[in-house]
Amino acid sequence: MQIDAVDQRIIALLVADARASYADIGARVSLSAPAVKRRVDRLRSAGVIRGFTAVVDPAAVGWTTEAFVELFCAGRTTPAQIGAAARRHPEVVGAYTVSGEADALIHLRAADIAHLEEALERLRAESFVTSSRSTIVLSRLVESPGVGPSTG
Repeated sequence: MQIDAVDQRIIALLVADARASYADIGARVSLSAPAVKRRVDRLRSAGVIRGFTAVVDPAAVGWTTEAFVELFCAGRTTPAQIGAAARRHPEVVGAYTVSGEADALIHLRAADIAHLEEALERLRAESFVTSSRSTIVLSRLVESPGVGPSTG
């Protein structure tokens, strides 16, 4: 599917505010609301836009402690096995296979250090995990809601 500059701006605007109306987006990209809707429908049907979601402030729900955990796995552990295990833990907000020494990088959020430790222990108890290395986040410096060019 071809994605032009207008599609890219529409995507960026939706990433910034998924509740923006087609009329508001159209005003920003010089299209009518129906034209924006047609483009969004096309992007959705092509799988470029997979859905719309609410972004919740973790602090507002009390999950203010976060860490990145490098997982080191046994033998021929597959990405599918790591992904399935990560989905079993509600504290996991991201899981990635990575290059380098570790096999995977897991992003955890928890209510406090005790909750984080408990989540780490459960994660490390997965049968394929041989060791882990954790880094606790002190402060967030940059966080972007998505991909694409600036909404200008």
